[in-house]
Amino acid sequence: MAYVAVKGGREAISSAAEYLRYLQTRGTSEPLAIEQIQDQLHLAVDRVMGEGALYAPELAALALRQSAGDTLEAAFMVRAYRTTQPRTGYSLPADTGRMRVIRRISAAFKDIPGGQILGPTPDYTLRLLDFALIGETAAERKRVMARLIEQLPVDDPVPDTLPKVIDILRRENLLVDRRRSEREDAPDDITRRSISLPASRSAALQAMSMGETGGLLAFAYSNMRGYGNVHPTVGELRVGYLPIEIENRRSNSIETIGSIKVTEAEVICSLEQGEDGPQFTLGYGLCFGHNETKAISMAILDRAMQASEAQSASEDQEFVLMHIDGVEAMGFCNHFKLPHYVTFQSALDRLRKSREKHERS
Repeated sequence: MAYVAVKGGREAISSAAEYLRYLQTRGTSEPLAIEQIQDQLHLAVDRVMGEGALYAPELAALALRQSAGDTLEAAFMVRAYRTTQPRTGYSLPADTGRMRVIRRISAAFKDIPGGQILGPTPDYTLRLLDFALIGETAAERKRVMARLIEQLPVDDPVPDTLPKVIDILRRENLLVDRRRSEREDAPDDITRRSISLPASRSAALQAMSMGETGGLLAFAYSNMRGYGNVHPTVGELRVGYLPIEIENRRSNSIETIGSIKVTEAEVICSLEQGEDGPQFTLGYGLCFGHNETKAISMAILDRAMQASEAQSASEDQEFVLMHIDGVEAMGFCNHFKLPHYVTFQSALDRLRKSREKHERS
């Protein structure tokens, strides 16, 4: 049996693209508006922004629409678009203590300064299908919104800023201060220069912040289950809007140009012998949008990769950082669908010759 190259590739590829377009436009339902995706699928939008490494909700929603909901494809599109944009400057380091919080909890302390703020979350409800959403009308949505607005507290608003829970431990010198031991002249920028191993902490955190959520979770979960030594307690998890500032060189002033929604996780981990005696260690995670699973997984892996000698995959910096990029992993996986006629023909020829020698012997 002979193997030959497929002919007529251009026409076939064009037809495949048209068929995909057909699947996206078929049916009698109204076209899905970009604004609808932003409003109603905001967690998916946040995930695409994080993995695409570009804070642009409208573009992330567009990518989700174009990719028919495939978050990996959507992140690929967003990241590809980002590479076409000029870089006009850098923002100043942001202080997450100034975050305008919409959700803030601690699993380490019951009573925290400012109180626990549950915010928007399904954590305390049963994961049951809400069949009332089937056939929901615009009028019903307006009634629900009006009822929710009426229930908003007006006498006890959330403060603009809240203190960091971890500072409780820092004040008592109960936390290893990695900020002193890992000072960098300037943070690495892995969008300009590829990661080199061993990677700095800034490079590792950047790689994880744009990593694929499922990949990060898989590695972190392996550590939680015993393929590692990190058994964390969430010191503080906060979701909110972080002000972004730049230096205006014309007026020699600092100006706020907007804010971005982020999720931050600080996890308290096992004891370690520090300079001042036994202390807790800390893992840190921060990502675009509302994505608590990713931020916590990132914090666990940040701590796991501090191990002096890797005893498991989740503690191996090279293994983790080289395998969490969803866009790169998807590209390598999907490239196997492309023609490999020549290489396979070569392998087939070698196999046939080996079989002939085996049969003669």
